[in-house]
Amino acid sequence: MSDQAALRIGVDVGGTKIAAGIVDAAGSIRRAARRSTPDAAEIPAAIAALVEEVAGGETVGGVGIGAAGFISSDRLTVLTAPNIDWNDAKLGQDVIQLLQVPVVVENDANAAAWGEYRFGAGRGTHHMLAVTVGTGVGGGLVVGGQLVRGAHGIAAEVGHVRFERNGLLCGCGQHGCLEQYASGTALVRRARGRLAGPDGGPVSGPEITRLVVAGDPAACDLLAEFGRDLGEGIATLVAVLDPEVVVIGGGVAEAGDALLDPVREGLASAITGGTNRPGPRVVAAELGNEAGLVGAADLAVSPEPGPGGPHA
Repeated sequence: MSDQAALRIGVDVGGTKIAAGIVDAAGSIRRAARRSTPDAAEIPAAIAALVEEVAGGETVGGVGIGAAGFISSDRLTVLTAPNIDWNDAKLGQDVIQLLQVPVVVENDANAAAWGEYRFGAGRGTHHMLAVTVGTGVGGGLVVGGQLVRGAHGIAAEVGHVRFERNGLLCGCGQHGCLEQYASGTALVRRARGRLAGPDGGPVSGPEITRLVVAGDPAACDLLAEFGRDLGEGIATLVAVLDPEVVVIGGGVAEAGDALLDPVREGLASAITGGTNRPGPRVVAAELGNEAGLVGAADLAVSPEPGPGGPHA
C-alpha cells in the first residue's frame, strides 16, 4: 500500500470512553470502535488495541489523539488533565512505542475545532473561533488557516476568560471564569428551583434541552438567559480575535436556535464597536460528537499546519 493510501486514524480519549476511527480524506469515518476508559497507566495500551482493531491489518499512516487537558508544544505529552490522572504523561511516545507509527496528541477542543474548520461549520473560512459547551467550556481557534496553539501549546482556553470579577470559584482555582456561567454544568445549576426532572428531582442538561425543544416556557426562558451570558462572554473573545465565524458545539448546542439566537443577542449587545463594526456569524457545529475524532485524524497526517492550512 502506498503512503497516500495509508490510514489516518483519530482517537478521542474521554473520562469514560475511548473511541477510535478511520477517517478518509473527505472527513468521513469509515470504521470505528470504542471501549471504556481504563486507569491512566493502561490508556496507551487501550489506544493501541483500538487502533489495531479499526485498522484491520491495513497500513496506518498516522494516529491523532484528542485528549482533554493541557498538551505540550511538541504534541506528545499531556501536562495535566481534568478527568484523568495525567501529569506530564508521555502519551504520544508510549503509543508510538506500541504501534511504531507517527502519533500526534492534541487538546480535544482544538481537535474538534480543526474538524469543524476542515469538514464542518467552519469550512471555507480563514478565521474561526469554536466554543464547545459541555460539562465545561472548551475552545479552539483557527487564524489564517492555522490552528493556534500558543507558545506553550495551551491557547484558546476560552472557558477560563474572566466573566465576573470575584465570581464563582472555578475548578481551575480562579474566580468568575466563563465556564462557571455558560457551561452545561452551570445551566443545570441555574435550573435548580426552576425546573424539575421527570421524577421531580434535579433536572439534567439533556432534559433541559428536551424541554426547550418541546416549547416549555420556563426552560426556554432559562436557556435564553444562559445564551445571552454566553454571547456576552464570546463578545470579549471577539474583541481580541475578530473571527469570521463562531461555531458553537457541545451538548447544549443541540437546542439549536433556541440557544443560538440568545447568544447572538448577547454578542450584539456587548461587542466592542456595536453596530458600527462587522461581527462574526454564530452557527451551530455540524460534526457533533465526531468532531474531535475527525479533527485529530486530520492533524495526524498534517501535524504542523501552516498559513492557508495544510491542505490548501
